[in-house]
Amino acid sequence: MKKFRKGDQVIITIGKDKGRTSEIIRVIPKKGKVVVKGINIYKKHKKATQNTPGGILELERPMAVSKLMLVEDGKPVRVGLKRTTSGLTRISKKSGKTL
Repeated sequence: MKKFRKGDQVIITIGKDKGRTSEIIRVIPKKGKVVVKGINIYKKHKKATQNTPGGILELERPMAVSKLMLVEDGKPVRVGLKRTTSGLTRISKKSGKTL
């Protein structure tokens, strides 16, 4: 789960949102999932309370990391980890650059 971070641009490779590009909002490392902005939307019916109005909310649902690829220069790229003296760094498998 060190391959994806909050704020990374990713492309969806599988599912109803295949081919769409967006940004990671949240990473859930224990479950191996991420929440991507505007992707994997579902509707939740919320009952009104004294403090909040009710209605139908559209929320992003977490999705598996295996359905994503990182975007570098507008193209999908596989991510590798390289051990350095300062720790682990993310590298692009295609170009070898650090991400």
